[in-house]
Amino acid sequence: MISGRSSDVNLWWKPSNIPPLWETEAWGQALQENMRSPVYIIVDPASQRLGLGLGGHLLARSAAPNTPGFLVRAAVPGLYPEQLGSEAFKQTHGLRFAYVGGSMALGIASPQLAIALARIGALGFYGSAGVSLNKLAATLEHLQNTLSCNGIPWGANLIHSPNSPHWEDQVVDLFLKYRVSRVEASAFMDLQPSLVRYACSGLQRDGAGHVVRQNYLFAKVSRPEVARHFMRPAPEAMVQGLVDSGQLTAQEAKCSREIPLAEDITIESDSGGHTDNRPLTALFSQLTELRTELSHACPPAARIRLGAAGGLGTPQALAAAFSLGADYVLLGSVHQATLEAGISQQAKQMLAQAEVADVSMTAAADMFEQGVKVQVLTRGTLMARRGNQLYELYKAYAAIEDIPAALRKRLEKDIFRDTLDRVWARTRSRALKRTPHEVARAERDPKHKMAMIFLSYLGPSSRWPIEGVGDRQIDYQIWCSPAMGAFNAWTRHSFLEASHNRTAGQVALNLLEGAAYVTRTQQLRLLGLPLAGHAFDYRPQPLLLA
Repeated sequence: MISGRSSDVNLWWKPSNIPPLWETEAWGQALQENMRSPVYIIVDPASQRLGLGLGGHLLARSAAPNTPGFLVRAAVPGLYPEQLGSEAFKQTHGLRFAYVGGSMALGIASPQLAIALARIGALGFYGSAGVSLNKLAATLEHLQNTLSCNGIPWGANLIHSPNSPHWEDQVVDLFLKYRVSRVEASAFMDLQPSLVRYACSGLQRDGAGHVVRQNYLFAKVSRPEVARHFMRPAPEAMVQGLVDSGQLTAQEAKCSREIPLAEDITIESDSGGHTDNRPLTALFSQLTELRTELSHACPPAARIRLGAAGGLGTPQALAAAFSLGADYVLLGSVHQATLEAGISQQAKQMLAQAEVADVSMTAAADMFEQGVKVQVLTRGTLMARRGNQLYELYKAYAAIEDIPAALRKRLEKDIFRDTLDRVWARTRSRALKRTPHEVARAERDPKHKMAMIFLSYLGPSSRWPIEGVGDRQIDYQIWCSPAMGAFNAWTRHSFLEASHNRTAGQVALNLLEGAAYVTRTQQLRLLGLPLAGHAFDYRPQPLLLA
């Protein structure tokens, strides 16, 4: 890229087949059609007006004093979507694009979704949270045989389960068994031995003495105090405990002291599901400063790559994230509406109709008693309202029996579709087989019993949209962020408006192509080309997946 005042730039542009464009209305379409070719901001010597030159030839003014042509104010090379984000990120993980599909729980981020993203050169994480160990093992083996055997990267999710630490260890056992070399860690507020064991397993030195990883941890964070844990070396006491129990070697422990626990930190702003609703601009800036601060004590921390997530559903949003300095972008909500997502067609249709304001916070099933909230879709479903109603009742009353009879009747009719006594009997029977201690606690604590009854609605409500339970559509709990509505608005009147065209590959490639277009258009505006607002509007189009 070259630029300067017309009198300073000793270049002359001579058109070839395409004449110069002087009308601003034509610039946007021309730029979209020539994104991979160099373009020139040119000056008419007579009128001094600015125009756009496509193709043609550059000549030194002194070498062609009598050649018809135009002064060059700036030259901007073509831009490919592959150039967005960090080259180190793409090289480290063997990717074509700095684009990641997040691990939406319960298999919504399905193996098919991970495979579809992997095959275009992006990184897809399987949504293993909430999946049975048997199903997880079968899926990991399938992904290993489909992708890893061909050298194609992919990953899976490890979600913090404070009530089931043994389950976390079993999941890590499976990750190590099936050589899952990339894991997205979510919902961790502090470090756990399971995380450290996974990240430090296989650490060794190369021929030059540098520490190299076998396993890469992608830490999803929305708070600086949580990010700090992952940006530093693993705690020595925790590492030593794993060495003493035979889960890490002394060499792995020694190597762990020299590198941060995670090299890839995903900064999660206003997202679907669990979210702190933080704005990306503020959060990203703060964690960039934190990385710089920690690199003084641990120089390898300077190599930590920061990804952006939350609210990303349009080319402008992706371009903005990359302009913040994001090494990669991670998307979730918009992938739920793709053909490969592990959610029912009814739910996908509901998502495809969402607008930006069609989301709300409601009670979370996994941390209901702590008052934790999740962000969900509200269009076409009453789940958000009903979830909040149940939490308000939980706060207001000490026992289910204290709820006024008329209100209990409405709960039985509208939400539970059965008497609360029968709901408790079924809940108790199931819990006795899996978590008998919860039943014992409920029989001592009526408030906990009430929570368990309410969870018999909140828990299944997230599975009903996956299974497509038709008579429960009004109660679908679909995790969703405003990005879904923004995506729908962007794709309106384009081929991506139709749900059957929303393949993961087409969605990802159009967002990336559009982000590259918006980025280069902004470069031209910064160099003085007076582009109108509509020039930044990249329209979706069918793209080759090769």
